[in-house]
Amino acid sequence: MLKLKNIKKDYPTAAGKVQALKGINIEFRKSEFVSILGQSGCGKTTLLNIIGGLDRYTSGDLIINGKSTKKFKDWDAYRNYSVGFVFQSYNLIPHQSILSNVELALTISGVSRKERKQRAIKALEQVGLKDYIHQRPNQLSGGQMQRVAIARALVNNPDIILADEP
Repeated sequence: MLKLKNIKKDYPTAAGKVQALKGINIEFRKSEFVSILGQSGCGKTTLLNIIGGLDRYTSGDLIINGKSTKKFKDWDAYRNYSVGFVFQSYNLIPHQSILSNVELALTISGVSRKERKQRAIKALEQVGLKDYIHQRPNQLSGGQMQRVAIARALVNNPDIILADEP
């Protein structure tokens, strides 16, 4: 389903470059649950961002469903329909309700207003937050905010869920 072949990622600096990833080779099977462990600064988030299409690799190849991404152009569709993200800092919009925060993932995907609301409520129900749909993020505990982020990641029924320090 997903394969990384000799993935390298360099970031330019004033002194030259920093190698964030130095030749990563890994393959993920469908429905596989994987944890990536390592010390702070070792490239875990960079790896997730490359898999999720948020960042580009310097060299190597990311292969999705048997297709190379070296010349891939439609990263937006990939992120909208194939990947769900649970960010380390949740990335919730503070002035919107948690229902609106979850619906946002569907708005970007072009889902109708009625279906958006139904699917967002169902996702929030799945994570135990149906009774909080009108609350704003600052009215929730940290664990509840993380569950909103999980609901947002699940609502599009993605092929891949990426969670940064879940």
